[in-house]
Amino acid sequence: MLEQIQQIDLQLFLYLNAKHSAFFDPVMYWASDKLFWIPFYAFILFILIREYKKRSVSVLISIGILIALCDQIASHLIKNNVKRLRPSHEPTLQNLIHLSKAGPGGDYGFISSHSANAFGLAAFLILLLPKKYDPLKWFLGFWAVLVAYSRIYNGVHYPSDVIVAMLIGILLGYLVFKIYWKVKSKYEL
Repeated sequence: MLEQIQQIDLQLFLYLNAKHSAFFDPVMYWASDKLFWIPFYAFILFILIREYKKRSVSVLISIGILIALCDQIASHLIKNNVKRLRPSHEPTLQNLIHLSKAGPGGDYGFISSHSANAFGLAAFLILLLPKKYDPLKWFLGFWAVLVAYSRIYNGVHYPSDVIVAMLIGILLGYLVFKIYWKVKSKYEL
């Protein structure tokens, strides 16, 4: 059963990774670049400060804890214990994959830290922000999917690396939101 799942994962990776073009190569490169998104993060910061005023400090602390959890669980706990090679480091795939100019990344890919972080942040903000921010919530979902897909497109993650990271990110985003909400309610933040 596990071998079948791995085979499906590999075939899906090869299919998705092969769908590259001169137009999308730079788009997906930048979608994976954390620094590219700084203006977007600044916009979110602006929205949070405008919406929550003094309470934005507790929101930002919660987001900091969330990102630290997502990143440490993905990068250190899971990757260092599972030690599954990224497709970009798999010798049998060297001539089969399209790799972006960002390069092959670190040795291990299960799970995608980019995807865990993006989905964790998106889940938290989707739960936190009021209804008037529904268009931003849709964009957050699109952004998280784009970041996750770019990791496959760029040749550094299998689909399962991204899917498991998405689920962990969403779960952590939900849990941190629930803790934030409980603390906020108890202490009237």
